[in-house]
Amino acid sequence: MRVLVSVDMEGIAGVVDRSDIAPGGPGWERARELMTDEASAAVRGVFAADDEAEVTVCDSHAKGLNLLPDRLDPRARLIRGIPRPLDMVAGVDRGVDAVLLIGYHGRAGLADAVLPHTLSGRTIDSVRMNGMVLGEVGLSAAVANSHGARTVLVTGDDAATREAAEVLPGVTSVTVKRALGVRAADSVHPTVACALIEAAVPDAVAATDTGSGLAFDGAVDLEVDVRLTEMMERLLLIPGSQRRGPRTFGYPDLDLSTAYGLVGLVADIAEIA
Repeated sequence: MRVLVSVDMEGIAGVVDRSDIAPGGPGWERARELMTDEASAAVRGVFAADDEAEVTVCDSHAKGLNLLPDRLDPRARLIRGIPRPLDMVAGVDRGVDAVLLIGYHGRAGLADAVLPHTLSGRTIDSVRMNGMVLGEVGLSAAVANSHGARTVLVTGDDAATREAAEVLPGVTSVTVKRALGVRAADSVHPTVACALIEAAVPDAVAATDTGSGLAFDGAVDLEVDVRLTEMMERLLLIPGSQRRGPRTFGYPDLDLSTAYGLVGLVADIAEIA
């Protein structure tokens, strides 16, 4: 079995503030350890289910330079750094069977979520594909499914696991903290979070053939609401783009992976404004 473990930071147990997630911030070094430990817990769970598994861990936060390579379970390969194809699920196009989303969080615009955003907290207010509002859970799962890989486990705050239940009915989820505000949470102890994740993985990966995937049939119509009206001026220089509202970027008739990549490009270009 080939498994991809995509790991974000905002949904890690104990992480609550921007100072925890910003590289160089006062809480970041500790958050890196917590993030790596949860990733390793997922890796251990995979090997408990299949001792011949091939596991790749994808560092999916910020610039992809957060996980501590020498602290990660040595049986896993590690993808780090940006830019890269398929962003948060880089490597899912290499014959992956199952995807685990670890440390994920609520989508942009939610009030009852810890550090909610969708790819960029500075530029994006909402992402829709064929009219469906998706956060990073849904986007990652949809791209994985388009490459034949089922997302079988989602861990993070309660907003992330709610989105998982909405877009991936029946998926296994582990809630390691409950939002008390955008920068406050009631969290389990980090060692408890790792134990919960490790215990959940074997049954989750065993359900690869029976789980439901998030599929988009045919072409995807993409809409992205950006934070400021002036951001649209640069975005409309992208050939084929459409203005569908004062802050709404639109692009029709895309394949799913291209649509996903375009969301990241929109975030980067909007940042310039």
